[in-house]
Amino acid sequence: MEDRVWTVCLLVILTLGWTEAQGQTNFTRPIFHCGGHLVTDSGIVASEGFPSHYKPNSKCTWYITVPEGHVVMLSFRLFDMEADPTCRYDYLDVYNGHSRLVQKLGRFCGTFRPGALISTSNTMMLEMMSDDATGGRGFLAYFSAGKPHVEENQFCGGRLTKPQGSVKTPNWPNSNYPAGISCSWHISVEPSNVIEVKFVKLDLEPDTYCRYDYVALFNGGEKDNSRRIGRFCGDRSPGTVVTNGNELLVQFVSDLSVTSDGFMAHYNSIPRGSRTPTAGGDFIYGPQTTSAPQRTAMKPIKPTKPTPKLRPVKPTPKPKPAKPISKPPVKKPTPKPRAKPTPKPKPLCTQACKRTGTLQSSFCPHDFVITGKITSLTTGQRGSATVEVSLIKAYKTGSLNITKSGPIMWVTLTSTCKRCPGLIKGRNYVLMGKVDAQGNGLLSPSSFTLLYKPIHSKALANLARKPC
Repeated sequence: MEDRVWTVCLLVILTLGWTEAQGQTNFTRPIFHCGGHLVTDSGIVASEGFPSHYKPNSKCTWYITVPEGHVVMLSFRLFDMEADPTCRYDYLDVYNGHSRLVQKLGRFCGTFRPGALISTSNTMMLEMMSDDATGGRGFLAYFSAGKPHVEENQFCGGRLTKPQGSVKTPNWPNSNYPAGISCSWHISVEPSNVIEVKFVKLDLEPDTYCRYDYVALFNGGEKDNSRRIGRFCGDRSPGTVVTNGNELLVQFVSDLSVTSDGFMAHYNSIPRGSRTPTAGGDFIYGPQTTSAPQRTAMKPIKPTKPTPKLRPVKPTPKPKPAKPISKPPVKKPTPKPRAKPTPKPKPLCTQACKRTGTLQSSFCPHDFVITGKITSLTTGQRGSATVEVSLIKAYKTGSLNITKSGPIMWVTLTSTCKRCPGLIKGRNYVLMGKVDAQGNGLLSPSSFTLLYKPIHSKALANLARKPC
């Protein structure tokens, strides 16, 4: 059995390529060590002694570093560790950097192969722990240097065990999902319940057979042969999906070409038997499908479409020309408030909040550039907000008013729209904005903001030294 597993592993290694960063090779079987520093463009990382069983009572830490300006893309090929619903015994933790203080991208165990994981910088840390009891063969993963899609929220997938929650594509809702990514969510609820899924929005690359970008739902989760409920793409959200058990596997895949908005779906744990489970099968719910038999479940939607034939009855709108006479007086009072400067922030708040530019391109156009922690966020009139920031460092201030209290420095900013940029109290940010004649800092929906991470300090310091 071990030779069979090793044959598979060897094929994987030969396919992906081998780097000496992980260990030594003897042309037949690489030696995988307990931890190490992997500094290379790409390579293989695996548990100690893989594909043999990993050692009990061990702790191994791997530090991955790819070239600057790239992110670490980690893809698991084989995974076999002691299973436990909360991964209490044997597990693998993956961190978004070389420290346990940074964001944990996930904790994994069992035989459920995690989806692709992506860091937000050029470093990633893997830490594997095992107890003195049951073990497994461990894991084998391939890592490579990739170009960052955005500067935050790049990972996806994981285990969800709460009674309700949501799954969404990376970058949602600010920008399109990345190309060439895969995500797997394993949702599990109480054994006496089933899972109900409702899509708020679905907008994936359209294809009749959903061959390129798609989201697939499976009854069950731990097994690779879980029965597929359906595969979805295009821009029409499927109806409510109900599982036949207490586990659901959601897989999202995008190819290397066209991308789109993505999807957002909410799930709820409901009593078993309260809803009829969605018919399982391999039907594909894509746009402009010519094969009706595959989508019999969707036929109820189509009969509603012939109702447009009722539109000829809409000659009644013709007498509506008389109504415009009554409408103008209603519109007359509205222009008056629009003439005031204060209502202007309100329409901005109705727009989608989408960041443009980069750290580099936004530095010079703004009057101030600071890093700091949001200590207070107070809602003002017409959707505005007053933001108090405890400074970490000021890279560009102009005439910005800064308050000092001993060693602590504070800045009070006014945001014309609290929802955009959407700041969260207690978090650290890179903030860029304008300064008025009185030295007050102003944030607008077009201001550049970014969740601050230590890796940004070097880039900001370099930008501050260059003339704008």
